[in-house]
Amino acid sequence: MQKVLIIGAGPAGLTAAYELMDKSKDYEVIVFEESGRFGGISRTVNYKGNRMDMGGHRFFSKVPEVNEWWEKMLPTQGAMPYDDVTLGRESTVVEGGPDPEKTDRVMLRRNRLSRIFFNSKFFDYPISLKFATIKNMGFGTTIVVGFSYLKSAIFKRKEKSLEDFYINRFGKKLYSMFFENYTENLWGRHPSEISPEWGAQRVKGLSIKAVLGDIFGKMFKKKNRKVETSLIEEFAYPKLGPGQLWDITAADFEKMGGTIIMNAKVVNLIKDGNRLTGIVYEKDGRRVTVEGDYVISSMPVKDLVGGMNDVPERYAEIASGLPYRDYMTVGVLAKRLNLKNETKTKTMGNIVPDNWVYVHDKSVRMGRFQIYNNWSPYMVSDIENTVWMGLEYFCDEGDEMWSMEDGDFGRMGVSEMVKMGLIEKESDVLDFHVERVKKAYPAYFDTYEHMDELREYLDSIENLFCVGRNGQHRYNNIDHSMCTSFETVRNILSGEKSKDNIWNVNTEKEYHEESK
Repeated sequence: MQKVLIIGAGPAGLTAAYELMDKSKDYEVIVFEESGRFGGISRTVNYKGNRMDMGGHRFFSKVPEVNEWWEKMLPTQGAMPYDDVTLGRESTVVEGGPDPEKTDRVMLRRNRLSRIFFNSKFFDYPISLKFATIKNMGFGTTIVVGFSYLKSAIFKRKEKSLEDFYINRFGKKLYSMFFENYTENLWGRHPSEISPEWGAQRVKGLSIKAVLGDIFGKMFKKKNRKVETSLIEEFAYPKLGPGQLWDITAADFEKMGGTIIMNAKVVNLIKDGNRLTGIVYEKDGRRVTVEGDYVISSMPVKDLVGGMNDVPERYAEIASGLPYRDYMTVGVLAKRLNLKNETKTKTMGNIVPDNWVYVHDKSVRMGRFQIYNNWSPYMVSDIENTVWMGLEYFCDEGDEMWSMEDGDFGRMGVSEMVKMGLIEKESDVLDFHVERVKKAYPAYFDTYEHMDELREYLDSIENLFCVGRNGQHRYNNIDHSMCTSFETVRNILSGEKSKDNIWNVNTEKEYHEESK
């Protein structure tokens, strides 16, 4: 029996592990997870009965295989959840599906709303050119935005950077209002220093032209319009947060005979020529060597290459220079919010109905905030009387914010809530909890421009497969991370040598439009 070693128990690692055990009995599969939690950045943190979604994860995919997989693990609701029933709201139900009031193993259907908070006002995300937007911006600014876009449409920039990418699609004025500062806050770099590839991957199809097309498409009920992922109106969501899916996957994998070793940090990969013969992990102060026939890695490429022996200097330099962005979240339990719900959506306590909100305010460090009440009513221990939020901050491991004591950091977040008008006073906060996430976002600058060279080297190691967001140093969503594992398992089972299909997930137009 051949042995498969999988590094990381996040979406990609656990998907690969489950699929191998499900589709073949010819492999011994062992998963090594550095932390004590499943799900990676898609984990759920339970703090005193209040659950935190680390980063905010909508479950939406155009890939049938992914949707079928989710449905198998967490069947779609057959009855409406508590808040929809209480408020008389409508949500999709499937006949014969589980009742979220009676069981936890259920996927809810939730309404999507994400907005931008700019100048203490809400703007649609993505920006839409409707009356409320014009009113919030002011007529004069709207005119400037229009002419700015026309100029960018006539005088196209050569797209050498993310700044060029945004200006070509939105005009310089909208870029300066809604993209420049937020992007710099997110990445710690000005958009002029970031590859346009990030925008091409994360903002597919969005521009003023696309938004206008969407508006007129709705007006004239045009059929067969392509729906951009950023514009979906309903999405799936596990009853107890995204981590629930991976807790279930891990449990089912172990029931099938798989092995998971938690708190096991992989520190070395043993290479002999163009093959890996095993890995070395640390646990409880000891180093343990495990031999294997295949290695599937979802660990950061920087650490993967850094842990290998006999890596040529050129590839070691590329890997060591790959950048990442870390982030911190403050879970805040508040009595109430000081934001008026001016939408038509009814909510518990009449709070604003957003899932998450992008903060565009140079006077604060906050990048986004989530309202967990709106993700799932079961994420909050007392949804009738409290608001449970997540304040998100982007930083670098070891910098000033990262190094702050939890209490100081939490109090800073609460003070920024007051400054932004999210709450009236600090005493409105009942409790808070701080979480840190390392290497949450693989970044597209520094040595990233040489990633293709590094990929070729990694592909030359016959029995190594790189999967997932950090495994490929690509800002993938959950479904694409899972797809890299689906492809990897197919290759292992079929003996396919080329790994192009794994790396081509979320890059080829055909895959994105036909298979998604």
